[in-house]
Amino acid sequence: MGKSSRKDLGGIITGGGGFALSVRKIFFAVASIVLLFLFLVTIGSRSCSEKPISVRLNQRVENPSLPLPAQEEGVFYFGFDRRLEPREDVKMYLPFLRYLERATGYRFALHITPKNGSIVEELGQGKVHFAAIGTLSYLEAHDRYGVRVLVKGLTEEKKGTYRGMIITRPDSPLHSLQDLKGKTFAFGARNSTQGHLIPRILLFEAGIRLSDLAAFEYTGSHFETANAVISGRCDAGGIQDTLARELAKKGLVRILATSPCFPSSTISVSPQVDPQVIEKVTQALLAFDPLGKDKEGLYHWDLSEMPAGFTTATDEDYAEARHWALQLGLLESGPFSPEGKLRK
Repeated sequence: MGKSSRKDLGGIITGGGGFALSVRKIFFAVASIVLLFLFLVTIGSRSCSEKPISVRLNQRVENPSLPLPAQEEGVFYFGFDRRLEPREDVKMYLPFLRYLERATGYRFALHITPKNGSIVEELGQGKVHFAAIGTLSYLEAHDRYGVRVLVKGLTEEKKGTYRGMIITRPDSPLHSLQDLKGKTFAFGARNSTQGHLIPRILLFEAGIRLSDLAAFEYTGSHFETANAVISGRCDAGGIQDTLARELAKKGLVRILATSPCFPSSTISVSPQVDPQVIEKVTQALLAFDPLGKDKEGLYHWDLSEMPAGFTTATDEDYAEARHWALQLGLLESGPFSPEGKLRK
C-alpha cells in the first residue's frame, strides 16, 4: 500500500428511505467479523456518479446518477461532512431537516457533495446555505470565506466537546503509539477532525511523523477506516470516539489511544444567508431535543456527532484546533481573521 489517497466510500447515494441495509445493524448486531468485512467491501466497491444531488424532503431519489436540479428560490440547501456510509448519512439527516422545516417555516433540501467536490467551497460560494461540518472543515471555510459557526454538537453526556481515538485489532501486537513506527495507518477524510486532525496530533505528540509510518491512506470516512483496521489492511486508524467505543464493546477493535477533548462538530452558515434567517435557524437548532420531544421520527441520530442536540459556539472555541491545524500544515491562513474580518 503506497502513500496515496484511497477513494472514499460509496460515492453519491441518496434517498429519503427504503434502504434495506443499516450501518448500525451491520456494526452492532452481527457477531461475525467476517460477515462485517464482506458487507463493507461490497458497499465500498460499488460504482457511483460524480454529480452532486439534492434531495427534497418529500422526494425519494431512485436513481443516484440524476443531475442536481436547479436551485429553487426559497429553499435552503443543507450539506454535511461524510461520516458513515452515504446512504446512512442521508437517512439520518432527512428527518432532522423535517424538524427544521417545522420549527422555522422555511423549506430545506439535503445536498450531497460529490466525492471529488468540496463542502467548504460550496458553503463559501452559497451553493449550500447551512452544513453540519467538523472543526477542520469549519476552520478552512471560516478563514477562506468568512463562514460562521452557529452551534456545536452536544454529546450524550451533553458536553460540547468530543475526542478522537486510534484503534487497532484486538489481537494486534501494538500497545502504544510508539509501536506504530514502521506500521500502516488509516486516516478518514482529509478534512475530518476526528479522522485526521486529532490522530495527527496524537501521533505528533507521541513522536511519530508520517515519514515514520510504513504507509498511510485516507479512506474518506470513519466507516471505511474501521473497515481498513478490522480487515487487516491497516495496522491502526483514527476514528470518532462514539464509533470506536461501540466497536470495542463488540470486540471488533481495541482502543490504542484517546485524545483530550476538542470542540465538537458545527452547524455552520454561508456568509450569503440573511441575518434574520440565521437567527431563526439558530433558535431552532438550540431548541432541538433529540433525546426528548423531538426524538420521534429521527433515524440513528445517536450515531451523529450531536446526539444530544446543540449548544452555542463561537470561533474562539476553536482556537486550539486552529493552532494545531496550522502547525501540522493542514490549514493555511486565509483572507479572514479569527474575528471574521478581512485581513488587510
